[in-house]
Amino acid sequence: MKKKQTETLARIPRHIAVIMDGNGRWAKKRLLPRSAGHRAGMNRMIELAECIFSRGVECCTMYALSTENLSRPQEELDGLYSLFREYFRKNVETLKKKEIALKIIGDASLLPEDIRLLTQAGEEKTAGGKKGTLVLAIGYGGRQEILAAVNEAVKRGKQLTEAEFASLLDTQGLPDPDLLIRTGKEQRLSNFLLWQSAYTEFYFTETLFPDFSEKELDRALSDYAARERRFGKI
Repeated sequence: MKKKQTETLARIPRHIAVIMDGNGRWAKKRLLPRSAGHRAGMNRMIELAECIFSRGVECCTMYALSTENLSRPQEELDGLYSLFREYFRKNVETLKKKEIALKIIGDASLLPEDIRLLTQAGEEKTAGGKKGTLVLAIGYGGRQEILAAVNEAVKRGKQLTEAEFASLLDTQGLPDPDLLIRTGKEQRLSNFLLWQSAYTEFYFTETLFPDFSEKELDRALSDYAARERRFGKI
């Protein structure tokens, strides 16, 4: 490993979250249908996750489909669902061999039944993975997640500590993200990991997600390593 890369990796986040924005605009710039952008984004997601885990990161969360995305035209959703089916059928075995555990967060009831079954099978098949956790947020919304946890707390009829409340969230058992990367120029959370990102470092880039390369990842990691994280302390 080169000296410069070694220095870049000297301080690695345990958990990286990624808002994969810009697939549609990537396709539009190339006069391609949006479906081509989504496919390019899926391919980039697979490659980027591999790069992230190769850097020693323990957990990687990818924002694959938000609750707001579900209001998109049915034709586009059908295309996304086809990509999800393809992903789970082709990549689960690879994750198992690499000892990467797969975890799905979001409201499964919003998804087609066959995709729900594929996600469940993927989680079960990779459950023994000890070298990292790949989290896919599908049909996910941060406000909806918090509301569901609040309603569960109400059912229990008692006040909860932060740790007890966190145990009711989809991300139970996972570390909060240290670094959140958003591609595609926009600088907002878009209803993603709202509770978990209280002290997350944000990295925004204008690069559209299908173009977010390994070099771009290392640039984000270098930026993260240069920051001082005080968590409200002096």
